[in-house]
Amino acid sequence: MRYSSIDKSLFVENRLRLTELLKPRSLVILNSNDIMPSNADGAMGFKQNSDIFYLTGVDQEETVLLTFPDHPDEKFREVLFLRETNELIAVWEGEKLTKEQAREVSGITNVYWTHQFETIFGNIIFEADHVYLNTNEHTRNGSIVQTREARFVAEFKERYPVHHLVRLAPLMHQLRAIKQPAEIALMQKACDITKLGFERLLKFVKPGVQEFEIEAELIHEFLINRSKGFAYQPIIASGANACVLHYIQNDRTCNDGDVLLLDVAAEYANYGSDLSRSIPVNGKFTKRQREVYDAVLRVFKSAKSMLVTGNIWDEYHLEVSKIMESELIGLGLISKDDITKQDPDWPAYKKYFPHGTSHFLGLDIHDVGNKYRRFEPGMVFTCEPGIYIKEEGLGIRLENNILITAEGNIDLMGHIPIEAEEIEDLMNK
Repeated sequence: MRYSSIDKSLFVENRLRLTELLKPRSLVILNSNDIMPSNADGAMGFKQNSDIFYLTGVDQEETVLLTFPDHPDEKFREVLFLRETNELIAVWEGEKLTKEQAREVSGITNVYWTHQFETIFGNIIFEADHVYLNTNEHTRNGSIVQTREARFVAEFKERYPVHHLVRLAPLMHQLRAIKQPAEIALMQKACDITKLGFERLLKFVKPGVQEFEIEAELIHEFLINRSKGFAYQPIIASGANACVLHYIQNDRTCNDGDVLLLDVAAEYANYGSDLSRSIPVNGKFTKRQREVYDAVLRVFKSAKSMLVTGNIWDEYHLEVSKIMESELIGLGLISKDDITKQDPDWPAYKKYFPHGTSHFLGLDIHDVGNKYRRFEPGMVFTCEPGIYIKEEGLGIRLENNILITAEGNIDLMGHIPIEAEEIEDLMNK
């Protein structure tokens, strides 16, 4: 792998934490993601299933994990299945993990080839009183593509119709919401690489540059620092494009007088970072641009201060909305009368700030977690307020990644320039 090896103790301990949540005599089954086809004989790049990576560290297709802590035979309590390599695969695709390499990566002793699954599975399944199967229960999941996990669930129900099935996703959401020290270090590495990319841009951006040229500068910096690239589809939105929340065309010329909204960040070892910055293309904010920028920055700082142990999602967002209302009034964008007459289901501030302030961050950019769970040490959230004024062709968003601790919070991107003066100074050096 491009990234440095991860100590297998992380994955061993993750499996132990999962074991503590299982019912007695339970079997857990997890499958890797598929390699998705494109056209003809083409395929897209492989992205591992986050849950199986969390529990094994294996970053390879056709991988299956079985964990059955109470199985009478010790050799069936943890079993890992890998795609068996051969000379042809090695020539065309490169070598796959050997069994010994998989043991070193995952800490799992009993490793078999995937084609042996049915034989081994027959020695395991009938000892289980409960079978935990995995599904995508992210509240924002809208994919119509059938995953390898979904196929396995359908096949399992047909072959073993009287087994008692249990949802694995709630347990994985509970575990993955709290980042372990090793995970935080990997996320910090992703943030550090993102910092290098952003600082490169501050020297590069000027009137006349293309949005896709900026994307190219970033991917160069990310790759030479051992990242696979962007943690998500990059948003490089100049001028009015910044008012399109998920603008990804990145094909416009950046003009003198534009503000450039950047929502761009690196991944590292499958862990994501998530940065937003808004910079003046010519290196100097106008008076109005600076007013809006400073308003967003004040909301950012207030919101960040509320990402602390014991707070809860809905109460946090309500408080942020009140601060945003005040800033929008100060900018002349809404009035107190607008607030008085607003639709409770679509408050007045949402015309200029239509998205949430934070989301969970980790192996997935919109990581798994439960919004009804009070904030705890080890949780990592984005903090990303924004103001988008279509009639002015101006959008400002600022975003950092915040780790909650028992003593307060730590900004994992606190070393990345965010103050307007600092950005202007760096752009004009």
